[in-house]
Amino acid sequence: MDNHTKNKKLTEIFNGGLFKQIECIETRNFGDLDPIITGLEYDSRRVKSGNLYFALAGLHKDGHMFITDAIVRGAAVVIHQVPLLDYREHVVYIRVKDSRFSMSAVSTAFYGCPSEKLRCVGVTGTEGKSTTVFLIWQLLRLSGRRAGFISTVQASVGGEAEDNVEHQTTPEATVIHKRLAEMLENGVEFAVLETSSHGLSSRTNRLGDVIFTAGIMTNVTHEHLEFHGTWEQYRSDKANLFRKLSAEDGFGVVNADDQSCAYFAAATDRPVFTYSANPSSCADLFLVHIESSANGNTYTVHVRETCESITVWDNLPGAFNAGNVMAAILTVSKLLSLPVRKVAELIPAVRPVRGRMTAVKKGQLFEVLVDYAHTPSSFQTIFPPLRERVKGRIISLFGSPGERDTKKRPEQGRIAALYSDVVILTDEDPRGEVPMSILEEIAVGIPHRKRDHDLFLIPDRLLAIRKAFSLAREGDAVLLLGKGHENSIIYADGPMPYDEIAEAEKALAELLRDREWVQSEVKE
Repeated sequence: MDNHTKNKKLTEIFNGGLFKQIECIETRNFGDLDPIITGLEYDSRRVKSGNLYFALAGLHKDGHMFITDAIVRGAAVVIHQVPLLDYREHVVYIRVKDSRFSMSAVSTAFYGCPSEKLRCVGVTGTEGKSTTVFLIWQLLRLSGRRAGFISTVQASVGGEAEDNVEHQTTPEATVIHKRLAEMLENGVEFAVLETSSHGLSSRTNRLGDVIFTAGIMTNVTHEHLEFHGTWEQYRSDKANLFRKLSAEDGFGVVNADDQSCAYFAAATDRPVFTYSANPSSCADLFLVHIESSANGNTYTVHVRETCESITVWDNLPGAFNAGNVMAAILTVSKLLSLPVRKVAELIPAVRPVRGRMTAVKKGQLFEVLVDYAHTPSSFQTIFPPLRERVKGRIISLFGSPGERDTKKRPEQGRIAALYSDVVILTDEDPRGEVPMSILEEIAVGIPHRKRDHDLFLIPDRLLAIRKAFSLAREGDAVLLLGKGHENSIIYADGPMPYDEIAEAEKALAELLRDREWVQSEVKE
């Protein structure tokens, strides 16, 4: 096994200034014991013999309650932040100021500082992160380079992409550094990471010890205020990506159309390049003209550096994807020192992200699109071009997550109603909240719609989808929003397995069967 992921003695991990870095308060049995650490875990149920266990103070459960369970399963070291009532002689205890914050420094030390040996690319923003990450990863591979990535939807440590079974956009530090180390073992040169505001926040410190070559900002709107408190803090946490850019070869890429463009550019002293969807822009790359269809986009892009205009064709439904494509082209061009034109020639070969404007076709006469859009700004992005393109009615189905930012709920309703002929509100991870209460809060933004006519509140998502399809006619478009690629719906008693695309296919098959039966009855 490579040195990046081999088991290490505890003193080997803590042989530098790590105690100071993690703000160690006290230790017990350290020095008297020097166990060989076989892995890092923060979930006691996953602990194996020789593991180091982090006791985290969680939102619903406190990891300190499971220290005994972790030790029974074989934990050799426990990192905790509150004094304990019981200490075992055969276990090393390290008390720190913040267990979660300490995970990053300990993880990078255990895995051999993998980000120092990779060229890491971080993508942050309220929308467009997963798509931009996936595009950059594909463009690097199409250019003949070894690349890995980690995103909300999928991940790769050097091979083909595999589904991300967790809801977490940016995993905890233990997972991040383990995957980066695996990428190194697989000969990867570039690691493309979806960097969420949670992951970039100093409160979680998930990305605190990752060194980034490039940072991309797609946009910044209101989101996750339940965690960050204010929009200003949310933006500042995202800008940590640019503050962390490598002093040697680091650079930034920002959306010139976003109001925070200058803010992100000012967060680093490294070069910052811009892209824009505005034909009158003076960005490094800007959109001149676009034609959009259900199958993709064709557009003309102007390259300021060479004063040339190039034609780009993609198979990504949704005109808004032109911004993600430009961000990816510009990033790869700078990473590989390739002309923009050469990188743009690869775009027709890239695949869309599953659950991002994914068309579901089972022979029905109306359009069905599955998308992850779940914020007011993402609604404002996807709805206008669809309203312009769709000839029939738009039937939109969505909800809002429980125990998250509640202020966005009526705004989601207002925007959807502005562009939709029929709105169906349904569950989207209600967690510990009452599902119908969430839907009523969204409905506050839709005061002029008539219940059970052009506004429906149906908590059960399976029933809601079937209602949407039953209302659809030829030429209509049904939008299933908010779940996208995710594999569960989270309720108070835990997650329920769920696949939006598979469920839509099943519901369409049922509908078409029923309609064929009706037609045969009429003929007889």
